Amino acid sequence: MKVALDVSAVPVKIAGAGRYIAELAHRLPDASVTTTLVTRRGDTRRWRGRSPQAEVKGLVPNGRVARLAYEAWLVGASRTARGADIWHAPHYTMPRRGSTPTVVTIHDLTFFTNPEWHERSKVAFFRRAITYSAQHARVLVSVSDFSARLLEATIPAHAPIVVAPLGVELALFQPEDRDDESILRGHGLRADVPYIFFVGTVEPRKGLDVLIEAFREIAQHDLEVELWLAGQAGWGDGPIEARIEAHPYHARIRRLGFVDDALLPVLYRHARVVAYPSRGEGFGLPVLEAMACGASVVTTRETVMAEVAGDGARLVPVGNAEALAESLVEALGSSDDERRQWSSRARKRAEHFTWEACVAQHLVAYEQAVAG
Repeated sequence: MKVALDVSAVPVKIAGAGRYIAELAHRLPDASVTTTLVTRRGDTRRWRGRSPQAEVKGLVPNGRVARLAYEAWLVGASRTARGADIWHAPHYTMPRRGSTPTVVTIHDLTFFTNPEWHERSKVAFFRRAITYSAQHARVLVSVSDFSARLLEATIPAHAPIVVAPLGVELALFQPEDRDDESILRGHGLRADVPYIFFVGTVEPRKGLDVLIEAFREIAQHDLEVELWLAGQAGWGDGPIEARIEAHPYHARIRRLGFVDDALLPVLYRHARVVAYPSRGEGFGLPVLEAMACGASVVTTRETVMAEVAGDGARLVPVGNAEALAESLVEALGSSDDERRQWSSRARKRAEHFTWEACVAQHLVAYEQAVAG
């Protein structure tokens, strides 16, 4: 089977949905799929390095508006698209011209359910794009059962859905120390500092406002614990920055910015607890990665994170700073034996999610799309 995978929306600093797309690009050729990666012009070298077995075509303009216009009206009629059995659009949008069967990944429905979490211009655009994709793609891929149910409720008339939960690289995200103290020192960090860890793009839906408020209660009683925040700045990060500056314990809140795969598992492993109080996601990959590292995790119930976490994490209500603080304090005060039990349970749960299983579900989606 020949699949053309559009990777043109993936930024240089890969996280979230970008990691999913990068893993597909890397692994599809190993699954006996003849893979063509469609990239932005000038971005071909990066993708050849990530997926040496794939063909790489730098077709797409670099600017966001030009990229989306090219995808909508031109790329579907390109020689690359016509030569593929499947065109996979992995980020909500799809070509509006062309005859190649198309598979579209829908990550979440928050543009419909919680538009206040996004920029207004993006809400209008992605609502139209998701509705069009749901009704015109041959097959839709949902990254979780949670998102699939929301898709059913939000756009009842839609293409068939294949659920393909995301995975985790268990050899990279694992509990065993790998010269962790040296890696931390190399980044100017101390291994003997007790810290609560968060990673994610800084934007309204991540619940950082709730975490920062919870840390106020924790820090006044625990004189050593720090809050380490990793992730890139996103839309609406200004109020979060203001909260940090005005925080009575702001000297104990450390901003790490974007962290790469060499450092991220180390930060998960050495955290006293990983907090991910997000209000809503399509999947919640940081929860899975942290559990794979055997970390104590606190995340939100009645979200997709609860679906991912199973019995491997503590769950608190969305938006409840008091409950979050209580759960974090409980994790911080755990005995060594309790921490070992949580670590074992978290790792076992994480082992249910692999990229190989994710790719296998994509092959199911591709076969369905070819069959029509």
